[in-house]
Amino acid sequence: MPNLTLHTQIAADHSRCFDLARDLDLHKQTLAHTHEQAIAGRTSGLIELGEEVTWRGKHLGLYHTHTAKITQYDRPRHFRDEMIHGRFKTFIHDHHFEPYENGTRMTDILVFTSPFGLLGTLVDALVLKRYLRNLLLVRATLICQVAESSQNMTK
Repeated sequence: MPNLTLHTQIAADHSRCFDLARDLDLHKQTLAHTHEQAIAGRTSGLIELGEEVTWRGKHLGLYHTHTAKITQYDRPRHFRDEMIHGRFKTFIHDHHFEPYENGTRMTDILVFTSPFGLLGTLVDALVLKRYLRNLLLVRATLICQVAESSQNMTK
């Protein structure tokens, strides 16, 4: 099962970073290049424990629908979103925030597997791991930029 870990240091309070990471409107901005939209469940604002959001966006040339649910929530330290409907066999994204050297260390841990056995394993290794890492980097960069600015969160 592929596992991606990304650490981002942010010169901002970990509570602010936590809230930015669960801001669905900011998420839409980070994935604007994929035309990603929240189409069902919670579609804007700050997602909370037990809430679901269904995303629709174009990834790798195809439109995908992905429904995630917040299954763990410990503000402002950690939350987890898990796919409950979508194309992956497994998709679990843990978001961790800890005070660190005058700011926050944000850690994303993404565990995923594609269906289709050996073929899925090859796609994970050859395509999806790099693609998903790039999406996490784009997202972390925007969270960092907004957190370190005086800009308010999106509404």
